[in-house]
Amino acid sequence: MVRTQIQLTEDQAEALKRLATTRHLSVAELIRQAIDKMIKSAVLVDIEERRRRAIEAAGRFSSGLKNLSEKHDEYFVEAIENK
Repeated sequence: MVRTQIQLTEDQAEALKRLATTRHLSVAELIRQAIDKMIKSAVLVDIEERRRRAIEAAGRFSSGLKNLSEKHDEYFVEAIENK
């Protein structure tokens, strides 16, 4: 294991202590588990993989609009304004 130091707010520290107590774990173990979850849920895709995925997605979906490539900016603004 690698030893590291972090700074928490008072509220964070107290909440972690309470949670650790109820789960019968150390605060350090809770932090390790949280980091593991964050790492697993993070999308770690390199730029080449993102390019490949974007190219594969091109043309797969249909908007039903015949002039989307000509008026994409107008459609985008309309979509944003309608949110």
